[in-house]
Amino acid sequence: MQQIKNIIFDLGGVLLDIDYNKTKIAFEALGVNHFDRLYSQADASDIFRRLERGTIPVAEFYNELRNITGLNLSDHQIETAWNSMLLDFREKSLQYLERLKPYYALYLLSNTNKIHTSVLQEIYYSKPRKAPFEQYFTSCIYSYDTGTRKPDRECFEWVLKKENLDPGHTIFIDDSIQNVHGAESAGIKSIWLKQNMLIEDLGLLPAD
Repeated sequence: MQQIKNIIFDLGGVLLDIDYNKTKIAFEALGVNHFDRLYSQADASDIFRRLERGTIPVAEFYNELRNITGLNLSDHQIETAWNSMLLDFREKSLQYLERLKPYYALYLLSNTNKIHTSVLQEIYYSKPRKAPFEQYFTSCIYSYDTGTRKPDRECFEWVLKKENLDPGHTIFIDDSIQNVHGAESAGIKSIWLKQNMLIEDLGLLPAD
């Protein structure tokens, strides 16, 4: 880790527990059959890619999803089902970020969308906090603000350019292998955080 100056973290599955199956079950309960063909950890259909790239307004997303599914779902039903994948923050991992801050510039890069953003704040502030979530990082980058999304190479290149980061001095940590490959295509050394692993297990502290 001697050459590393910057660490870019994913959010869901790395700092926040997430369960894609809960959203699949919630949508299927509403009558959306085979929801995993529309969205999963491994892939996303065009409508969800556009949502995460920020290239479709939320209201238009709701209408288009109704058209795709052929179901007269309310905005609230869609929102609730979509948000059901979001669970709790990993408190020990957040504490570990504080230990890392003296040694590295920390960044967040998340495929997320405006529907999830407000719920993420609600989850974070469901416990007493001394400071906002953003205080853990030099910069928080959400895909819907960039017009790109992981695993596209241009997403990582966008971050490197915006933050003036040298890929040779940067590592990226994500729980989805396709995103790891995307970061590596941009020259960023990457770590795949496999299921049941925690960032605390990665030996990121110099003393480790």
